[in-house]
Amino acid sequence: MGLQTVEIPVSGMTCGNCARAVERKLSTSPGVSSARVDLAGGTATVQFDAARTELTDLLHAIEQLGFTVRQ
Repeated sequence: MGLQTVEIPVSGMTCGNCARAVERKLSTSPGVSSARVDLAGGTATVQFDAARTELTDLLHAIEQLGFTVRQ
């Protein structure tokens, strides 16, 4: 499967601390090699190893912080 990059739309982030919390949570998730959060754009761009984690795990990690993944 290899590395995949996904852009996740996130709502509910209102400040830099919110964006840093999401970035930190995603960065420490198994299989994630990089995570960048754009507060202004409301997105998280994540590069991850699909053999080690699934997209649903990343979405759940964001939701655990109290933010919403937009469709």
